[in-house]
Amino acid sequence: MGIDLCSLYKLAEQNKFDVAWFPLQKDCSMAIQMEDGSCAVALDPWKMETLADEATSLGHELGHCETGSFYNPFAALDVRQKHENRADKWAIEKLIPKEALEAAVASGSREPWELAEYFGVTEPFIRKAVC
Repeated sequence: MGIDLCSLYKLAEQNKFDVAWFPLQKDCSMAIQMEDGSCAVALDPWKMETLADEATSLGHELGHCETGSFYNPFAALDVRQKHENRADKWAIEKLIPKEALEAAVASGSREPWELAEYFGVTEPFIRKAVC
């Protein structure tokens, strides 16, 4: 089993990453690197319907912080995607470790919705992990 939502918040606290609930115009979450090199995460809980949405979003944003994968709004799409992929990879490794995924499948959980429920993440995120 991967780490859960509470553990993600603890990880952020241990690494001194600020996490704030904040209304966002467009996205449900974002991470930014501050001028001093520190990292902050904003989550818009009013745009998240489930704890799985929150865990997936927080995991992804912490992935940006942990890997230093940031870009500016004017970056080329391929550069942006490279940083998004790094953040996803970090989040997948933390939330859905390969060994735990293999064990879940071996124990009979095979449908994406079953695996998403088991790991406490969204179904699109589990599909990304499987790919």
